[in-house]
Amino acid sequence: MKKVLIALDYDPTAKKIAEAGFSMAKAMGAEVTLLHVLVNPAMYASASANMGVWQIESVDSFEAIQIFETASQKFLEKVKKHLGDVEIKTIQKEGDFVEMILETASEMKADCIVMGTHSQKWLENILIGSVTEEVLRKTTIPLYIVPTKKRD
Repeated sequence: MKKVLIALDYDPTAKKIAEAGFSMAKAMGAEVTLLHVLVNPAMYASASANMGVWQIESVDSFEAIQIFETASQKFLEKVKKHLGDVEIKTIQKEGDFVEMILETASEMKADCIVMGTHSQKWLENILIGSVTEEVLRKTTIPLYIVPTKKRD
């Protein structure tokens, strides 16, 4: 195994997923790339502005997109710093989660994709059934799934 792609979202479990994927990659001497996918940042911006979450009503959508792209890059850099390896690469893409994860894995010729499951009882099937399961069904390379549900 030479290249590992770790796909992360803003969920609080991202740290656990990054640590597990990084540990596996380092044990095998593999290069690590962290990926975060923005699903239509303009949509987030308008929704957030409407809810008053980001208070960005006064900025245009180009500025809003830049805000989310900057936040995404800061998130990836924070994870990279936490893992303590300056050799880690970071990539942010915009589009459909599944398509961008598979496209990035193909482009970088990844040997493994690392993802998490956000299993929380009744949501388990919905969340696993969406992104992680779809990547599992469509990928031709190994997928390392990190369960992130809380243990009782």
